[in-house]
Amino acid sequence: MEQVSTESPATFIDRRQPDNGGPSQGPERRQFQDARENVSFEAMESAEAVDRYKLRHRRRFITFEELYDVISELGYHK
Repeated sequence: MEQVSTESPATFIDRRQPDNGGPSQGPERRQFQDARENVSFEAMESAEAVDRYKLRHRRRFITFEELYDVISELGYHK
């Protein structure tokens, strides 16, 4: 016969939220940083154009072809 535990399951703690009662670890930990404060105007313009494209087309990630289209729209060419 299988024994059933009477203990309550462990409570999930969402550590991404700063107000969870625990010590704050700073901003959300991410795999890639958003370091736009130290980039050139051209790089910032490109990043914002990609962000607008992703929002407009409801895409989380874009393909190289889509990236090429965004860069072309900014007027860059080979």
